[in-house]
Amino acid sequence: MNSIQSRHATIRAQQRCIPPFADELLDRFGRRQYTGHGAEIIFFDHGSKRAMARELGSRPVAKLSEFFDIFKVVDSTTGRTVTTGHRTQRIWRT
Repeated sequence: MNSIQSRHATIRAQQRCIPPFADELLDRFGRRQYTGHGAEIIFFDHGSKRAMARELGSRPVAKLSEFFDIFKVVDSTTGRTVTTGHRTQRIWRT
């Protein structure tokens, strides 16, 4: 679990109403994709939602659906969270 955040990421999470438990769910179930710029983006995809439903149950996961559009950017060398936000566009996977 990644608990190290930059000050910027902490402020952005508060401004964008992203609770700490949603950040923890991203760490546990989110899909990681290298961006090519020394960072990884972590987000929820169908596979991560299915894994979450298997472990937590389908009803709790349905209640958490408002947080499925969040993402965070993590420095791939230090593991420190750079920023966090809500997706407005599709993340193209390679």
